[in-house]
Amino acid sequence: MNNKHRLLIATTNLGKFGEIEEVLGDLNLDLFHLKNPDISSLILDDNFEETGETFEENSKLKAMHYGNLTGFPTIGEDSGIIVDALKGELGVKTRRWGAGPNASDKEWIEYFMNVMENVPEKNRTARFICCASFLHNDKISTFRGETEGIITHQLQAPIKPGIPLSSCFIPISKTKVYAALNEKEKNQISHRGKAFHEMKDFIAKAFDKS
Repeated sequence: MNNKHRLLIATTNLGKFGEIEEVLGDLNLDLFHLKNPDISSLILDDNFEETGETFEENSKLKAMHYGNLTGFPTIGEDSGIIVDALKGELGVKTRRWGAGPNASDKEWIEYFMNVMENVPEKNRTARFICCASFLHNDKISTFRGETEGIITHQLQAPIKPGIPLSSCFIPISKTKVYAALNEKEKNQISHRGKAFHEMKDFIAKAFDKS
């Protein structure tokens, strides 16, 4: 890639965007999110809804929707958590669950921690899942990452904007919650990091051919 290509990361969540940028940042790309002025002016009448029943479906729908609106190569990402004690209650509905999509990060995580308050240790197992779909030249490719862990009884780090669950989730390979890890360390083992590390070489090769 001799010249910089533009790549749209189809999210308004700047916490997620920062994690993705940490992985893809050394590629010769201009990365944009949906709140970037150059992008937001193209999607003034946006009415996208996550109607898929799986993370993969939602990531593909998002990539195609925003890729078609803007004309840019686009990554759509969908992620969430599955908590064994709350079967069927989170998953693709994670951010809309509980206190709801309009709740602040603090309100959302307080509701979640109250629900989990009396759940015994053996039932606090959970897994984060991320699916990321890359739309380029009318072709779409999807990558998946998954990380097992446990939900702590209290928040163990300050809440990070857009990703409140990172303050109470300890991956099984670590002794600290996601939010207490630095970005590089987290992206080596996180669900989102796994998906985007797998996608990274594919993106580089795709742009080399264009």
